[in-house]
Amino acid sequence: MFSARQLTVSGARNFSSSAATAYKVAVLGAGGGIGQPLSLLMKLNHDVTDLRLYDIRGAPGVGADVSHIDTNSVVKGYGPESDGLSKALKDVDVVLVPAGMPRKPGMTRDDLFNTNASIVRDLAKAIADNAPKALVGIISNPVNSTVPIVAEVFKSKGVYDPKRLFGITTLDTLRANRFIAEVTSSDPTKENVPVVGGHSGVTIVPLISQTSHPDISGETLDKLTHRIQFGGDEVVQAKDGAGSATLSMAQAAARFGSSLLKGLKGESPVEPAYIDSPLYKSEGVDFFASFVTLGKSGVEKVHEVGKVSDYEAKLIETSKETLKGNIAKGVKFVAENP
Repeated sequence: MFSARQLTVSGARNFSSSAATAYKVAVLGAGGGIGQPLSLLMKLNHDVTDLRLYDIRGAPGVGADVSHIDTNSVVKGYGPESDGLSKALKDVDVVLVPAGMPRKPGMTRDDLFNTNASIVRDLAKAIADNAPKALVGIISNPVNSTVPIVAEVFKSKGVYDPKRLFGITTLDTLRANRFIAEVTSSDPTKENVPVVGGHSGVTIVPLISQTSHPDISGETLDKLTHRIQFGGDEVVQAKDGAGSATLSMAQAAARFGSSLLKGLKGESPVEPAYIDSPLYKSEGVDFFASFVTLGKSGVEKVHEVGKVSDYEAKLIETSKETLKGNIAKGVKFVAENP
């Protein structure tokens, strides 16, 4: 089992680069709970020279605010007026999409579907028209369904490249590293828990057997797995109706965005991502999250899941069956609501 920790940990702590290059990045949904801290973190990334922030409200203010930070990127916020979305997207290299409604107590990510599906579809159309070659990272939930929505829109526009579309699942890995460290009293920065499957509930499968703590078992394993799968609920409940995971998701998205930029520079960072994957396509699972190597064209290599325990094999089967329905839901939405 290879280790992605050595390749990605620097991106989790320092978004700057000693050899700065020029890349244009757009954040769609920049006025929201994830979008604002994500915009801040991307402003701190020295590989970004042109940062474009879009939202239906608030983005110009966020843009003005972060533009005062003394990094070299030029920042501008756009609203829907004066064709702002097209201007925000024109010829950008990377698009990060946190747009949509947050979860509230009692809601699952799938409950967000009816609200967020239309938002993501319309943004996908604009991306296809204005930045068809961009690397696109989808944060808007439910990721298991919104990524297929974007794929279907891109197909309808004739610009779909499966190597350039990602569902950002990095937060599942960050949570897994944190939570296993709490169980084992270890250093979370030295943990590297592979998390595969999807980005919602039982589709999230942590592969504890592939960590340095493969002997975790029984009730401890059950509780750890459940916490990783449903860790987002802790934040939703703690915020008591005021939102869901925003700061931690922004950190995860900024790390992934940083890795996309490193890939464009010719480096080969390894990150988890939910993508159009060959791993289980023969079983009817067209999208699946696993480690991928990133490069100048997006996905350079999809890493195999590897050897898993019997416990994890059952979780993966449940994940695959659930993902089939999640994916079909997104595809059906676009077919019925083009």
